[in-house]
Amino acid sequence: MTLFALYRSADDPTALPVAVSERFSFFAALLPPVHALMHGLWDQLGLFVLGFGVIAFGARYLGADATIWLYIFLALACGFAAPGAERRALQRRGFRALGHQVAPDADMARLAGFEVRS
Repeated sequence: MTLFALYRSADDPTALPVAVSERFSFFAALLPPVHALMHGLWDQLGLFVLGFGVIAFGARYLGADATIWLYIFLALACGFAAPGAERRALQRRGFRALGHQVAPDADMARLAGFEVRS
């Protein structure tokens, strides 16, 4: 069971809510730029590119082991920050918080959020 934050569109009140899981995102940790592009997380993409650039620039001075561990740390940070970045992106797009729901998956959380609204 996972905790999901539910958001509804202010423009279309009949649409199903959007569910954002409140847990570590493995997809964001393994492929941070792809995850950021798919969800429209431009701030997270910019921070990842900036962090990767700093790590790549410092690789000559830090050595291979430190560079690898810094990249792993950066990827883990992206995985932990992904749910918060998704929530902020939804709020910027005009979605309003509907509440939280505990459900086994995102579809069940959306349906439960739709039932609560009715």
